[in-house]
Amino acid sequence: MSLRAEMLRLGLRMLLKRRRRGFEVEAWRAGMHRTAPFVPRPRSGTDIAIVEAGGVTMHRTTTAASRPECNVLYLHGGGYVSGGPAFYRHFTWRIANAAKARVWAIQYRLAPEHPFPAALDDALSAYRWLAQETGDTSGLFIMGDSAGAGLALCLLLKLRDLGGPLPAAAVAMSPWTDLALTGQSLTEHAAADPMLNAGDLPELVRCYLAGADPLTPYASPLYGDPSGLPPVLIQSGSDEILRDDAVRMAEKLQQANPLSRIEIWPRMPHAFQLFVPLLPEAHAAIAQIGAFIAGVGAEAAATPPSRMAT
Repeated sequence: MSLRAEMLRLGLRMLLKRRRRGFEVEAWRAGMHRTAPFVPRPRSGTDIAIVEAGGVTMHRTTTAASRPECNVLYLHGGGYVSGGPAFYRHFTWRIANAAKARVWAIQYRLAPEHPFPAALDDALSAYRWLAQETGDTSGLFIMGDSAGAGLALCLLLKLRDLGGPLPAAAVAMSPWTDLALTGQSLTEHAAADPMLNAGDLPELVRCYLAGADPLTPYASPLYGDPSGLPPVLIQSGSDEILRDDAVRMAEKLQQANPLSRIEIWPRMPHAFQLFVPLLPEAHAAIAQIGAFIAGVGAEAAATPPSRMAT
């Protein structure tokens, strides 16, 4: 583990792990918006275009390395109540470079104003539009972090159940897969996790589900049947309170598809890849993501493409 990572853990603990007197959505959102001025700009030469498609707003990130035949649909984190593509511009261009792809980050509707299944409906609409636009899902990937990573897995289940064309693969960074909150790491890692407060999660669940069953697979993919899903790469930090969400999900995915795999990064914070300007481990993790997508893409290129019906 790098010295920078240790310093980041200490800083996160000081800034984020303060005890709160109750959870407030607006305070959560305000905390994220305070970070907006500190989000680094993308590298010169990066093109970011705002696209309205399928009833959803998407930020399309393209670099000189991007290939039009390779596309990544990105679903942001934020506990389903906050966040948006603008907070990821320092990151999406790096994924575009590593995967040699265009990255489409969507602005899905947020809870509690738009509870479940609004976010999933928006993700489905965006995917269908992108699949139709590209005409070939063999070069289409889904990716997300935290709640967005869980949403990405929910989208896979929904697409499979609807019988539509599936993406070539998915990447889930620190996924939240169990909204029933049964993972042992929620308590075992509560003191070690420098970023997340386990006490916030029940309120986030309440905001997002609005009374819906937390065991429904379209909200908690851990309880879904992974049969027929494409390969998934999961990355998680070893000390996260959501570590068990990642590990248990990976075990199910690997039983259904041996090409799925999980990487547990020692002492990395939640969604550590987003700290890429600071962490050498984040650079390494992004390179691993790029290699995973390239490997799946090479295998897909050797098989007949799955095309959208016209």
